[in-house]
Amino acid sequence: MTPRGRADAAARTGDDARHDHARPDDAPVNDVEPWPRGISRQATMRISDVLAALGPDFGSISHSKLRFLEEQGLIHPVRTPAGYRQYSPADVERLRFVLTEQRDSYLPLRVIKERLAAMDAGEPAPGPAPRLAGGTDVPVDPSRRVWTTTSVAEATGVDRTFVDALVHAGLLHPGPGDRLDAAAPDVVRLAAQLAEHGLEPRHLRPLRASADRHVTLVDQLVAPRRRQQTPSAQAQAATLAGEVGELLTRLHTTWVRRGVDELG
Repeated sequence: MTPRGRADAAARTGDDARHDHARPDDAPVNDVEPWPRGISRQATMRISDVLAALGPDFGSISHSKLRFLEEQGLIHPVRTPAGYRQYSPADVERLRFVLTEQRDSYLPLRVIKERLAAMDAGEPAPGPAPRLAGGTDVPVDPSRRVWTTTSVAEATGVDRTFVDALVHAGLLHPGPGDRLDAAAPDVVRLAAQLAEHGLEPRHLRPLRASADRHVTLVDQLVAPRRRQQTPSAQAQAATLAGEVGELLTRLHTTWVRRGVDELG
């Protein structure tokens, strides 16, 4: 190579080095920072750290759920030379958004992914601003509280005998140790409001039976995926169950509302 050629090559190398320094590997194309903005993208968190950060708000989060969301392209953890996944605080907040939209709005992952893409492009994010992962403000997850007929009665402000009546009518199903599930307080509150209109627990048995049939229908739909026994298939089954269950609920609600409107 001639001296002039070596000089040109050195100049190009210097330009490339300055370019690489100006735009790190995790910087977005076209200098548009993905959502959430202003939160570290330094991948230093292990899967256990992510589960600890999200667990208080999302008790069902698991390793398989994280891997499934990664497969769907919703997060992109960094792989270490040894093959381990590492996440950044920004990854955790994207996960928090996905899980919140699933839990509160029952949105399909396809729609959530579209929302994230729009937010990455600059559209404002719905709801409150993301909070930094690992903060000290840890809310209590109601699903982790131990519910009994006594504690539910105290929490909802109804008489213990009313809760016992709901159990006797089959509207609440105590488990081992007479423990009730996390939905028990909501069931008791709604049943108490209906009781004020003259609908006693025994009148609500058909509603419970209808709900159980819906659950059976969803179970039949997701059973093939669940039987595969792989983390990805298990996560897919859980996601599909949530989406189909919500669609069945909306359909039932639509019919009830339509029938009530016709009564008027």
